[in-house]
Amino acid sequence: MRAVRLALSPVLLAAFAAPAFAQQPAAPAAAAQQEPLTAEQQAQVARQDAEMGAAAQQVLQMIDANRAAEVWDGASQTMKAAVGRDEFVSQLQADRTRLGAPSRRDAPVVSRSQFREGDAVPAGIYVNVAFPTTFALQPEPIRELVSFRLDEDRTWRVSGYSVR
Repeated sequence: MRAVRLALSPVLLAAFAAPAFAQQPAAPAAAAQQEPLTAEQQAQVARQDAEMGAAAQQVLQMIDANRAAEVWDGASQTMKAAVGRDEFVSQLQADRTRLGAPSRRDAPVVSRSQFREGDAVPAGIYVNVAFPTTFALQPEPIRELVSFRLDEDRTWRVSGYSVR
């Protein structure tokens, strides 16, 4: 079923967009803890984790290659409303000047969140992919985060990047 797979074609990845997998509205935390995922649901989550991790790797490769402007060009409108293209590019350049080039990225950790109207973050469903990354000028690993938002057209797009 195409709607269940997060299909990441080269054309879509170039624009940092991919069709969303069949997404259920986020359940309240208490209900999610009471009902364990079925084996099929666990497999679906694992597939999405791997696919979103791969998409985040492609975003990082573009950032590493000084193509941050292209990342912004394909980003979610929520990101574009929060930060302008020139500001995004200059902040990434400043971070890389301070940290140096990445020398090692460990396995990503994927998390999900949902925000409602009125929250500090624009409403929507988000997937965050965090990498413990070591940079040339930073001997201890720090968190490098690529965030994706499920946009209104049911397409995942980059909604943020940060290093902390």
